[in-house]
Order: sequence, then structure tokens, then C-alpha cells
Amino acid sequence: MRIAFLGLGLIGGSIVRALRDAAGSAAWQMAAWTPGGSGPRIARERGLIDAAPASAAATLEGAELVVLAAPPIVCLDLLRDLAGPLRDALPPDAVITDVASTKHLIVDRAAALGLRFVGGHPMAGAEASGFEAADPALFRDRPWIVVPSADAAAVARVEALARACGGRPLGMEADEHDAAVAAISHLPLVLSAALVEAVAGRAGQPRDGWSRAAPLAAGGWRSMTRLAHGDAAMGAGIAVTNAPQLAARLHDVRAVMDDWLALLEASEGPDEVIIRDRLASARAVLEASGDE
Repeated sequence: MRIAFLGLGLIGGSIVRALRDAAGSAAWQMAAWTPGGSGPRIARERGLIDAAPASAAATLEGAELVVLAAPPIVCLDLLRDLAGPLRDALPPDAVITDVASTKHLIVDRAAALGLRFVGGHPMAGAEASGFEAADPALFRDRPWIVVPSADAAAVARVEALARACGGRPLGMEADEHDAAVAAISHLPLVLSAALVEAVAGRAGQPRDGWSRAAPLAAGGWRSMTRLAHGDAAMGAGIAVTNAPQLAARLHDVRAVMDDWLALLEASEGPDEVIIRDRLASARAVLEASGDE
């Protein structure tokens, strides 16, 4: 199968590397393009892809599968281009998919433009970004969301890609996907950034006491703020394209935090037993779900 990658960062690069490491890798013919050209050039020099054309149009030549390996907002722009200035370069039988972290807006945009599109999202990632961070094992035994479509042949191509990368295709509607990832992926990202703002402050505006606290920070702080080290443009695109679902989850967190404030600021003083039970309950929920 010939694949055209529009974008080649962490996820796109990891797909390329996974396919090259897979059995029968010769069956995958790959070309890639990015506006800057750095990732495709490196991938071509290392023999990971077959071509790194100078234009998106040239990259699409002969493609059976087009992978939009870019942040959500960029994917929306690429869909517009594929339905517009790149339409003549897009092979008529080509299937378009994406690997972005949100699905509803992207799937709706593709449908409105009349493109042969199957939404996808491999449920794997890292706070590092860029082609050099690519990992061929990133998708191994991880769910790869595939948004259902009446076009069974198109879905089969995307599922074949997921399996070849070691992933497990999992059908899920776009809205259901966005609600789920708002809870387990997008909310933690915002909370990580919010914790930094609340404790350390913002760039150029440090909080009082941070200079004394920073040298004491250890594993707990690093674990809770790890996601705040991620790509800011990627995070902004996720928040913008999944704003309603993310806001709903933030309202849930605010309600729980108000509950904790009431507990800690009780006129008779904090109740140790209640606090211990709350913490034990949270641990029990995680253990019951297999999250050790």
C-alpha cells in the first residue's frame, strides 16, 4: 500500500518507523511532506521512507492512503486543501485518515467537504515532539480509534495500518471518543498547566515563594507537571477543537475542588477520618480499574 504522510512529527514518524520494523515492510511504499521539510528529509536519508517530495501535491501521487499526521487545527486546514487546491492531485480511490487527538470537528469537516475520510487516533503519545522523538514501539498493543463509516473498504485500510503498527483497532463514534479523551487526556493536560500557574506562576510572573519551593520539588511535582512540558501549539489545538467536552470536565473538577475546600476550611477544623476516606476511595477506584 502506498501511503502519503502530510506531517511527520512524533506520531507520523512513529508510524513510519513501526512499518519499517514490521514483517513485510516492503509492502508499504511511503512518501512524506511537511512545510519545513526537515522530518521527511531525515526519514528519507535513513531509508525509512521512499520519497520526500518538495510539495504536498507531489507527495499524494499514487497514494492509496493519506495520513494527516498533524495537530487538530492543521488537520482541518489540510482537509480544506485536499478538497480545494490539492483535489486534482488526490487519487480518486485514496482514503484519507488522521491521527489527531480530537475527532468530532475533523470528521464533520471531512464529511462536509465530500472527502473519502475515516477518522483515526492511536491512543499513544509522549510529551516529546518532532520526528526525532519517534518510537517504533509507541503503538504496540495500544488501542487505535477508528471512527465507523459506511465505507467498509476505507475502514479496512485504516485498520490494516493500525495492525501493521502493532495497534489494536477499536471502533468508536467521534463524539464518544472526544468525551472519553477529554477526561483521560485533555483534562490532565490542562490541570498540569494549571498546577504550574497556581504554584510557580506564569512566564515572567513567578509566584511568591516559588524560588524557595523549586529546589525542594521532587517526584510528586515532576509527575504532576510532566504534561505541561508538552508542545504548546499541540495542546492549544486540542483544547480549541474539544472545548465543550473539556470545559464540562473542568466544571466537574471545580465542583470536587470546592468540596475539598469546604472540608479543609470547616469551622471545627479538618476531619482526618473523612480526608483519609476520600484518599482511600480514590486509590480504590484506581486499583479496581487496573491502574496501579
